[in-house]
Amino acid sequence: MFFVDTIEVPGLGNRSYLAGGERTAVAVDPPRDIDRVITAAARRGVRISHVVETHLHNDYVTGGLELARVTGAAYLVPAGAGVSYERTPVHDGDSAEIDARASLTLRALATPGHTAHHTSYVLEADGTAVAVFTGGSLLVGTVGRPDLVEPRLTERLARAQHASAHRLAAELPDDAAVLPTHGFGSFCSSGQADGASTTIGKEKASNEALTRDVDTFVAGLLAALSDVPAYYTHMGPANAAGPAPVDLTPPAVADAEEIAARLAAGEWVVDLRNRVAFAEGHVAGSFNFEGEGQLATYLAWLIPWGKPVTLLAESAEQLAAAQRELVRVGIDRPAAAATGAPERWVRDGDDLASFPRATFAGLAENFEDGGSVRDGVVVLDVRRAAERSAGFIGGSVHIPLHALHGRLKEVPAGQVWVHCAGGMRAAIAASLLDAAGRDVVAVDDSFAAAEQAGLTVRAS
Repeated sequence: MFFVDTIEVPGLGNRSYLAGGERTAVAVDPPRDIDRVITAAARRGVRISHVVETHLHNDYVTGGLELARVTGAAYLVPAGAGVSYERTPVHDGDSAEIDARASLTLRALATPGHTAHHTSYVLEADGTAVAVFTGGSLLVGTVGRPDLVEPRLTERLARAQHASAHRLAAELPDDAAVLPTHGFGSFCSSGQADGASTTIGKEKASNEALTRDVDTFVAGLLAALSDVPAYYTHMGPANAAGPAPVDLTPPAVADAEEIAARLAAGEWVVDLRNRVAFAEGHVAGSFNFEGEGQLATYLAWLIPWGKPVTLLAESAEQLAAAQRELVRVGIDRPAAAATGAPERWVRDGDDLASFPRATFAGLAENFEDGGSVRDGVVVLDVRRAAERSAGFIGGSVHIPLHALHGRLKEVPAGQVWVHCAGGMRAAIAASLLDAAGRDVVAVDDSFAAAEQAGLTVRAS
């Protein structure tokens, strides 16, 4: 008998896995907060004998090196990955015994495409392939993006993705489970997963890497590639150098005077509360990145790398969860933190700032009969270009959220009604604008409501 446990990392849209038998197990692509993996192994009553990486990750800092050190496990890393620490280099066809009693082995299968050295691992029970850990190769309904290594290699890697997908389909049985690391919201995916689970057989029937010829597939893949989070440039080097152990102890407590001083010094003060609470009252100059949203992705994407950050949370639990999210992308230690109500975060005599929220129906009231926006109103779309190409609000200004902080001066004068596709990114953008002293309204609504309100036009 064997088991495969999934360890979700929803903030990054990733998954890690623990697979084993009665006594021992392997951890696949572990997150940096390794205590979750250790807890999963303890729950199963197994020892982690192997830790494996499918590739040198571009979207998060791995916990693999530290997990192997703590557990004494063998650390298996693709041989082609240039790293500066001791590990067991893995080549195509290499195998490792995971649990003798369960006749459980792991076999390496070279699957270049997401990176040149990418390796998948086939889990075999009694010699039969029962699952394959595909990392950033074959995903649920798509594949990992091929443009994160070097622009000149993108087309070559896209063609390699097609070949790797076909190799997996040819060499593995239809009922083998496909267990990818990316594809559940991760920007490492070239598309988004259509479901929670899949098999080789299901992918053969529906995945464009397996249903289209190579030229058609590559053309479609390259055309669909979207923006790459800026912080990705720091993840590969961190993983190659060998990440340090994490420190999840509470940060130093900041009082109102310190918060004001850090803002005055140009540091980032990030309010983790939900966007409704933030809009109603917050420290002037602070930014709103919801702790329950894609905190790590968007904060790491927008913040100047290395800039000190102070976290404001409604509870110690919210603060701890945020710290855990942030260490996964290399934001290791907040400069300071405060918890409680926002009234405690401002100095005596200072007022909380606020701004209104609205719907697309409310925004529609700012349009003249001819379809133009009335004077004094600016509609700002902070969605990505690929989203806007499917439809946008006539007369709107387009600055993607990830570029907004550096382009605030490009936002025209007037009251800025800022929107995205659902409200979360608009709230971040509204906080950036509010901190810059702009008169802002956050549209907290689904973009589908914009079409219902008669606001959208199609891109020509």
